[in-house]
Amino acid sequence: MARIAGIDIPKNKRGVIGLTYIFGIGKSKSKEILAAAKVDENTKVQDWTDKEINEIREQVGNSTIEGELRSEIQLNIKRLMDIGCYRGIRHRSGLPLRGQRTKNNSRTRKGKRKTVANKKKATK
Repeated sequence: MARIAGIDIPKNKRGVIGLTYIFGIGKSKSKEILAAAKVDENTKVQDWTDKEINEIREQVGNSTIEGELRSEIQLNIKRLMDIGCYRGIRHRSGLPLRGQRTKNNSRTRKGKRKTVANKKKATK
């Protein structure tokens, strides 16, 4: 099992898929890394040599990943909330921020439904 950037990469996966287990690396970035390291993207992780793994580690080290990327994202969100822009206000109130409708959907952002009881009619 290869360990890159503190993440155990599954050995039975192809290289291009295995690298996507690292936060901040998707398929296209994974292909770029493997091309720069001169490793075939269809080779399984278990078939990588130590030299190839070290080359991949070096390429991965050049990009922002894992904890550093997470903290950068959090700082960007905090900045938006501090300046009070529209996106920051939506983050603060836990609503979708990219123009989606909220009447029927957006349950992921709003959370579990809070049922409000109907007003009772006054009796005579």
